[in-house]
Amino acid sequence: MVHSLSGSERRRHKRYSCKAPVKITWGNVTLEASLRDISMSGMYLLTPEPLWARAQFSAQIMLPESIRVECSVRRVDAGRGMVVEFTELTQEAKMNLTHLIWKLARQ
Repeated sequence: MVHSLSGSERRRHKRYSCKAPVKITWGNVTLEASLRDISMSGMYLLTPEPLWARAQFSAQIMLPESIRVECSVRRVDAGRGMVVEFTELTQEAKMNLTHLIWKLARQ
């Protein structure tokens, strides 16, 4: 018998609601998106024009301590947004992300 896992059971890290503008850089194109939620392994971006599954891009989360991350699209919700996974985090990005999640967890 096969059991399907719900989305929350599949996730490695807890998601936290967080609103912030995000700049997506894909090649020489810059797109605007809005952060809906974030975890240590990825985030959900609201954008009317999402990229496609497995597209690779850089994103800059525009917070007081700006966080730059390398990402890959995991799932697309047409006309709504996309789930992205962090593929590369610098030491500084990891530190800022850890701090952000720590603050969000205490709200």
